[in-house]
Amino acid sequence: DREILHGLSLKVEPGQTVAVVGPSGAGKSTIARLLYRFYDVTGGSIRIDGQDLRDVNQHSLRSAIGIVPQDSVLFNDSIGYNIGYGRENAGQAEIEAAAKGAAIHDFIAGLPDGYKAQVGERGLKLSGGEKQRVAIARTLVKNPPILILDEATSALDSRTEAEIQSTLERVSENRTTLVIAHRLSTIINADRIVVLADGRVAEIGRHSDLLAKNGLYAEMWNRQQTEKRDSESAD
Repeated sequence: DREILHGLSLKVEPGQTVAVVGPSGAGKSTIARLLYRFYDVTGGSIRIDGQDLRDVNQHSLRSAIGIVPQDSVLFNDSIGYNIGYGRENAGQAEIEAAAKGAAIHDFIAGLPDGYKAQVGERGLKLSGGEKQRVAIARTLVKNPPILILDEATSALDSRTEAEIQSTLERVSENRTTLVIAHRLSTIINADRIVVLADGRVAEIGRHSDLLAKNGLYAEMWNRQQTEKRDSESAD
C-alpha cells in the first residue's frame, strides 16, 4: 500500500560483494525480499543475467540464491539433517564438507552423537554462533552462485560476530554477494557500499571513499564507533 523504494538503480557485477546499509526503515531488507520474489516490483525490473525475475519460475530463481538470515530457522531434528536441508538428497560427505567450510565440523565431531545429535526446537540446544554456522553450512550444501547475507551477524556478540564474519568472507569468495548490514564494521571490505535513506540511494562507494565524503555513512560509522567504545568502557 506504500512505496518503499524510489528510483533505485543498482548493478552488481558477477563475483562482487555489494553491501546495502542505512537507518532502520530505509528499505534494506526489501531489496532481499524482492530478489527472492516474496513479492514483485511495481515499477522497473530486477534482472539476473539479463532475465527479468518475473519471467522466471520461483523454484529456478531460488535454487540459484542462498540466504543466511539474522535468525535461522532450524528444525527439531539432527544437526546433519538441518545442514542437508540446503539441498535435497545431499550425501553425508557433502554435508561434512559444508560443515568444514562453515567451521563447525570439529564441534559436531566432538558431540557424543556427532551429526545425529538433536538440535532441539528451533535449535535451542545450540548457541547463536553455532546456529549461524549451521545456516552457513546449509547454504554451502546448496552451493548457490548468488549469496544474500541479511543481517547475518547482528544478533551475535562482538567476539562471535568476528569469528562468523571471517567465515562469511571465505564463503563469499567467487560468489556474487549482497550484504544487508546494520553493523558497518562487517562490510568495510565490500567492493561497493550502497547507503539508503528513505528508500533512495543517498551515497555509494567504498568504505574509505564514503568516510572521506563525511556524509550519512560517515555519521553512522562515527556513531557506531562511539557506541562500541562506550560499551567496552562499561565492560
